[in-house]
Amino acid sequence: MKWRGRRQSDNVEDRRGMSGGGKIIAGGGGLAIVFLLVKMFFPDAAPFVDSIQQSQANQQTEQVEQRELTAEEKEMGEFVATVFADTEDIWTKIFEENNLGTYEQPKMVLFSGAVETACGGASSASGPFYCPGDHKVYMDLTFFEELRTRFGAKGGDFAIAYVIAHEVGHHVQTLLGTSAKVRQLQQSKSEADANKLSVCLELQADFYGGLWAHYNKSNLEVGDIEEALSAAHAVGDDAIQSKMQGHVVPDSFTHGTSEQRMKWFMKGFKSGDIKQHDTFAEEL
Repeated sequence: MKWRGRRQSDNVEDRRGMSGGGKIIAGGGGLAIVFLLVKMFFPDAAPFVDSIQQSQANQQTEQVEQRELTAEEKEMGEFVATVFADTEDIWTKIFEENNLGTYEQPKMVLFSGAVETACGGASSASGPFYCPGDHKVYMDLTFFEELRTRFGAKGGDFAIAYVIAHEVGHHVQTLLGTSAKVRQLQQSKSEADANKLSVCLELQADFYGGLWAHYNKSNLEVGDIEEALSAAHAVGDDAIQSKMQGHVVPDSFTHGTSEQRMKWFMKGFKSGDIKQHDTFAEEL
């Protein structure tokens, strides 16, 4: 993918190389003992002291150790920031062209090992994900090496671009209300039927990833789409289950088969038409 020298997003927060050492409450230790004594000997002051302690409890600081990123890590950060900028520009255009309102830009957090989000804590083992609670895409970029070495994806920069575009697709679903509707429907379904709805949601995000690639054709290079398809194949439920447990259980699928994921990415890429996004009508 052609990316050097182009605009990079300002919505990327790079936390790689940072490791938390636990939280410290401001005003702890000896000051806490003073507060306790004041409350014991001056009961009328207790409400005032409580309010001070609560305020201090909210002013937590975190010990953080940080290492210098390698030149390769810095370059990767610049690449994903460029891809993210492309998603901002392209989805703003798609929303305008289809009268979908104003596209609200998400943010992306790059992390190492583990991260806290509005959706709870997560580790790199979770893989890249989107949290609707804070409108952020979270990525530990070591995932892509795992994808290549363990699950057989070709690798390459556009495999990373595909995953970013897929996660941004979940942000689009949040803005359009699709995600909320699906979650509501799932509450009244059996586990198997709820899983089918999850599959349709994921396939639609793949479609949106392909749609983004369609609008970004001028920056594509030979082999880019093959890299995306290889990644889509590698993260199919059937491919992962076969690799991890030696057999597949279709009723437990939540993301779609390799064939489905490649199919919907290519449908978005070839059509360039957001109106063809109804995975629910075709797959249920």
